Amino acid sequence: MDPEWLEVGHLEDIPRLGARVVRTPQEDIAVFRTAGDEVFALRDKCPHKGGPLSQGIVHDRSVTCPLHNWCIHLDSGKARAPDEGSTVRYDVRVENRTVYLSLSPVAP
Repeated sequence: MDPEWLEVGHLEDIPRLGARVVRTPQEDIAVFRTAGDEVFALRDKCPHKGGPLSQGIVHDRSVTCPLHNWCIHLDSGKARAPDEGSTVRYDVRVENRTVYLSLSPVAP
């Protein structure tokens, strides 16, 4: 296995329409699972006031920050208009229902 990919558990370890937090020495990363079993990963900080996105509400392919209701696209990390800003996104992959997280941030 490529060393930049971290095994974070099975798909079922992440609740549907929820998230699991992976703590790294650099930052906390929220790994989200949608209703359709898509998996995305973002820095666990809203670009607005740093709210914990992992505690937000997941809907469609977005998460709503629990602090001020900013809506962030899970696939890009960008805030939905009219809000502006973005959070760091990470690549994830699922193989045989095991979730792997890249620890290399993807530029917005």
